[in-house]
Amino acid sequence: MHHTSLIILLVGAFVVAFIFGALAHRLRMSPLVGYLLAGVVVGPFTPGFVADQQLAPQLAEIGVILLMFGVGLHFSLRDLLEVKAIAVPGALLRIGFTMLIGWGFGHMLGWPAGAGIIFGLSLSVASTVVLLRSLEDRRLMESEKGRIAIGWVIVEDVAMVLALVLIPAFADVLRGTGGEDAPSVVYVLTRVAIKMGAFLAFMFLIGRRVIPWILERVAGTGSRELFTLCVLAIALGVAFGSAEMFGVSFALGAFFAGMLLNESEFSHKAATETLPLRDAFAVLFFVSVGMLFDPWIIFERPMQVLATVFIIIVVKSFAVYSIARVMGKSNATALTITASLAQIGEFSFILAGLGLQLELLTEDGQDLILAGALISILLNPLLFGWMHRREQRLADNEERRTVPKVEPPIPDDLSDHVILIGFGRVGSELGRLLVAQGISLVVIDRDEDLVRHSREAGLPSIRGNAANDIVLAEAHPERANTVMLAIPNVLEAGEIIATLRRVNPALTIVARAHSDNEVKHLLEHGADGAVMAERELAHSLAEMVMATPAFRGERHLPPASGAT
Repeated sequence: MHHTSLIILLVGAFVVAFIFGALAHRLRMSPLVGYLLAGVVVGPFTPGFVADQQLAPQLAEIGVILLMFGVGLHFSLRDLLEVKAIAVPGALLRIGFTMLIGWGFGHMLGWPAGAGIIFGLSLSVASTVVLLRSLEDRRLMESEKGRIAIGWVIVEDVAMVLALVLIPAFADVLRGTGGEDAPSVVYVLTRVAIKMGAFLAFMFLIGRRVIPWILERVAGTGSRELFTLCVLAIALGVAFGSAEMFGVSFALGAFFAGMLLNESEFSHKAATETLPLRDAFAVLFFVSVGMLFDPWIIFERPMQVLATVFIIIVVKSFAVYSIARVMGKSNATALTITASLAQIGEFSFILAGLGLQLELLTEDGQDLILAGALISILLNPLLFGWMHRREQRLADNEERRTVPKVEPPIPDDLSDHVILIGFGRVGSELGRLLVAQGISLVVIDRDEDLVRHSREAGLPSIRGNAANDIVLAEAHPERANTVMLAIPNVLEAGEIIATLRRVNPALTIVARAHSDNEVKHLLEHGADGAVMAERELAHSLAEMVMATPAFRGERHLPPASGAT
């Protein structure tokens, strides 16, 4: 039997990540913690199985590309322009402030000035992957706070792209060995400006027309496989092409590709088709981060590690909070943005690796950056929880919750209503029928576009995963009469049903299924009834046949057995 390093890496990373992720979930911790610890386990600094350290970061980069592409699908240019007033100056001020602190820290340790600058720059940029996961888990992607945080980190990513171009050009100057042959600042900045201008012009003048046109033609073929392949080809192809032609990062190219595709009517379908791959490869990102971490550094240089984490979590957070408040944002918004950006990630590793390659940064500096990244990512969910509790105590009257208010609003005295979970093809039709009967309805769906359609229909709608206690609480299940689950994922439905039963044991719960095993699973988790869609469809079609003149009145059909 022949094994390849790629297969071994995928099997080892996914299996160990699943085990530690499930354990973290069981302990009511973020699964990200489990993925990071899985990376430490399969890394070179712990005994036992060691994953391929060359392949892991490349596979993780695919996760970053797909994730940023997905963000672009839901983050339009209008959203970016709306937050530019705070995102642009806020990101640049924080980068400059953190770089100054990093230079001072390096000076205390006796490092050259260039090493301190690279160190501070590496600590200044937040992890896009961690930020997006945190916002999605807390249902903040579509809120003002979420848009500001995403815009902020996009500006940081652009700044880091510029830094990656400028650092090699000024490496001799940073080492203190610059001579007459060193390129002028004007020359380097002009070259970078030309590349970035060419990239933006290409994306907006050509990509804005070509990308949606290609997707529309492929969708017209009716082939789901071709459509999915086309979406992946656009995401990966644009990311790679942008990096090769214009020198921007893979993530930035993928983000702009998704943002331009956002204007297409197929953006929702594109986001849905790529979601499983985005989740799978995002896990590899966190595993690869854990693989880089040497846990012995905590025992060898504990004070330096603590100082690095202090800069990332406390110093940077103070800067973000202060900037947001000075720019007129509420206390609640400032706290959320602060928690979102209180970590470092992928660009930090790239900058550290470049600094080491150019002999600007020592291995000790790189180790401290990796330690700071892993610890800050581990602590980020705890910081978010603390910020959330503090926000609830101190928020202004008009913004007391971490989740955006729904429109139309949910009446405070709402009771005996129906909660409809899922507003897709089945849920939207079910909702129309219930409303026609005068039934009070509250919709929950995790998809932004479906929630928008529901709100346009005049239904109070909540965006998020109904398995999340915060999301579910908004629909007031403790006062509801019935819950209808129209989502196709039976495992997710089972988890939601179990949560509902804990909140209100008297609820009537009916769910959707596709097989006898799924019906059994839903009933075991507490559903009062489960409807098998295919069986109900077959029964309805048979009734139509029996209603034709040739068979009318001759036979009687047995009742459908899909409903319990």
